[in-house]
Amino acid sequence: MSDNALPSSFSRRDFLSNTGGGLGGIALAWMLNQENVRAAGTPALPLGQPHFTPKAKRVVQIFCAGGVSHLETFDYKPALERLNGKSMENRGENLGFFGQPGNLMKSIYDFRQHGKSGAWVSSLLPHLAGCVDDVVFIKSMFAKSNNHTPAAFQMNSGFTLNGFPCMGAWLSYGLGTVNENLPAFVVLPDPRGLPAGGSINWTSGFLPANQQGVAFRTQSAELIADLKTPADISASARAADMTLLATMNREFADANRGDGAFAARLRSYELAARMQSSIPDATSLDNEPAAIKQLYGLDEPANKGFARNCLMARRLLERGVRFVQILNGGAFGSPRINWDGHENMRENHDKQAATMDKPVAALIQDLKQRGMLEDTLFIWSTEFGRCPVTQGLKSTGRDHHPAVFTCFLAGAGLKKGISYGSSDDIGYSVAENKVSIPDFHATILHLLGIDHEKLTFYHNGINRRLTDVHGHVIREILA
Repeated sequence: MSDNALPSSFSRRDFLSNTGGGLGGIALAWMLNQENVRAAGTPALPLGQPHFTPKAKRVVQIFCAGGVSHLETFDYKPALERLNGKSMENRGENLGFFGQPGNLMKSIYDFRQHGKSGAWVSSLLPHLAGCVDDVVFIKSMFAKSNNHTPAAFQMNSGFTLNGFPCMGAWLSYGLGTVNENLPAFVVLPDPRGLPAGGSINWTSGFLPANQQGVAFRTQSAELIADLKTPADISASARAADMTLLATMNREFADANRGDGAFAARLRSYELAARMQSSIPDATSLDNEPAAIKQLYGLDEPANKGFARNCLMARRLLERGVRFVQILNGGAFGSPRINWDGHENMRENHDKQAATMDKPVAALIQDLKQRGMLEDTLFIWSTEFGRCPVTQGLKSTGRDHHPAVFTCFLAGAGLKKGISYGSSDDIGYSVAENKVSIPDFHATILHLLGIDHEKLTFYHNGINRRLTDVHGHVIREILA
């Protein structure tokens, strides 16, 4: 039997298992016979058309997992200093996950005003404090759940249940890709662990499978597994293998024309083939100037992994990736490596801010100095805030608090250096301009030229959308 001959019982599954090339090897079929594979029903994803002229071409989202305290970051409450140690009295029930009794606690950090806008920022975030004139704070966000997993799902997909497409998948589905050599939607997890709910936070849900986020292995030097062809396989042997595989794929596609999952898989293989050359270029930081590496704090041990992700995100955005999500915080076991400051706010937020503050501020500054912030939408979000009272009568920690928290946006189509909405005097509830997560999502889609009521997908008898049956564009923050 010749090297390329197959026994009659040799199946596609056997072949895939024995070629040993992984995803990258399989993907070479696209390189060898692109036109024939397209004829089998896997056309390139066309560039989507927005409903109206967009302000933003691309999106980068920082998602801080664990529940960042608005009271320790951007929402200054002088009343808490005066009421420190007293009971909350009749302000409302404890909405925390554990619901332990506690007393009001002032912010553990000092606040002062920054920039021409005079925005209040705590001493926890000295680098982001320098960016306040470029951002719009939304200080009246509220969430449906006080539990990490459903709250993270809601911030990312609009729903507290799993199985619904995340925002990045909706954008990939609605607008398509700009650069066919890179994914439309990339996720850069925290190298220290995944957020609550794991990969469901970047799922495509009921949308076509090829719309889901491509998560890089940021904890590893090999960002995407099996992308390289094994060195011990010759070019001629690989070409013969891939020619045969392309033929088998075409035959299977012809026999299963209604199999959307297989068509999506073929498209992913095509993309992987192109990524063999595009990903090393996009993710290599070797040629970045020393000043840029220093700006992000790339060599500082506290934020090295996250800083790398932020700089990598900029490179992906400038090469045409539509949506990049960067996660700060994960690992909800022991030790807890996220913003979930139940026991000790200072210890928890000091550690997390040391990883996040400088790289995120650097990303905003870097996008701005390159002129990219003019057509990039920058999102900083978390799943909920922290309670004004302590978690326990003698505690220095705070429980979850979904009734009000702060997020911020920057970039294309937005006003600069303003705050929208507010919490009450102790940061317990929304005082004015309540903003739901569907409102937040509707505004993001609007900036990308999408009418949130028209971006739909028919599923189980319903025209589903990111904002469900809710959501209003926050026009007051638009430029």
